[in-house]
Amino acid sequence: MLADKVKLSAKEILEKEFKTGVRGYKQEDVDKFLDMVIKDYEAFHQEIEELQQENLHLKKQLEEASKRQPAQSNTTNFDILKRLSNLEKHVFGSKLYD
Repeated sequence: MLADKVKLSAKEILEKEFKTGVRGYKQEDVDKFLDMVIKDYEAFHQEIEELQQENLHLKKQLEEASKRQPAQSNTTNFDILKRLSNLEKHVFGSKLYD
């Protein structure tokens, strides 16, 4: 599952503190970049949630359709055979039974 693979949450990124060094990065630049990372991270997380819900919904639809399929298949096959028989009678008429 995705939760097992993701190491950071948006909150953990937001709350991360970095030590400063003598020749370190500007804190303001790091904060701006992390803000962008957080927004992207949240957007990806939301998209994943929506896709997982859609996937679950489609799996349920497929399961329901496959449960109905055998009954429809038998009726359809019977109807096809009936139509074929009627067509043969109409096209060949009495020749079919001679």
